[in-house]
Formats: sequence, structure tokens, C-alpha cells
Amino acid sequence: MVQMQHSCEDELKEASLKVTPARVAAMKLFESHDKPLDVAHIIDDLAKKLDIDKVTVYRILNAFTEKGLLRKIEFGEGKARYELNKEEHHHLICQSCGAIKDISDCGVDKLVKEINKKKKFLIKSHSLEFYGECVSCQKKTN
Repeated sequence: MVQMQHSCEDELKEASLKVTPARVAAMKLFESHDKPLDVAHIIDDLAKKLDIDKVTVYRILNAFTEKGLLRKIEFGEGKARYELNKEEHHHLICQSCGAIKDISDCGVDKLVKEINKKKKFLIKSHSLEFYGECVSCQKKTN
């Protein structure tokens, strides 16, 4: 079986976005991380690879978010984070060390279907974050 190679260029074209080195580098950055990235991290990483300024990075983030490639998330820490807008999932956030883990098996899909049916309300998106303490931080406090 032949595996198809993913192409950031094709993904940008499908989203009706012009293919530029900065946009391709940004897509590759998000694909290489499994945690939401803050703007400072994104700017630092892209600046190591390209001659790019903050304004361009913000334009890329806004375009990707508007086209549905990225999801903007805020965890109540005074800054936005971004991640690829793939399957619906939620986050576990450690309030001690700041670690972020994805969680997709929390039963919310069933709840969304129930709300749609019982309340006749079409949910188009939702956000759910769980705040607490990760295993490593629990061990430190015990």
C-alpha cells in the first residue's frame, strides 16, 4: 500500500491561501507539536528559520484561524495559544507547572448529541478545559 505524503502547500491551497515560505514554515511548526503554542514560541521558532516579523506572524495566525486551519485557545493566563484544528479534543492543564495534555475520551461527544436532541440546539463548536495538578506535581507536593 502506497502512503500519500502530506503537503502543507496543498493544504494551504485547499484553504484558498497563497503558498508562501512563511506560511509553509508555520504549518510545519504546528504539525510538529502536539500542544497548543503561544505567540512568543511561534515567533521565536519561525524567526530562527526565516526573516519574519511579528506582524507577519499575527497575519498568518489570523488567516489560518479564519480559514479553519488553526484553533485559538485561551486558558485564562492572559495569552492566546494556537493549535491545528483537527479532531475535537479538550485539555488537561496543570496549574502548578503549566503542562498541557490533550484529552479526547471524556464523553463530551455524547453530551453534545444529547443537547442537540433535547434542547434543539445545534452546537457548532465548544471548548472544555480541566484545571488541576499533573502526576509529577502531585508527587512533589506529597
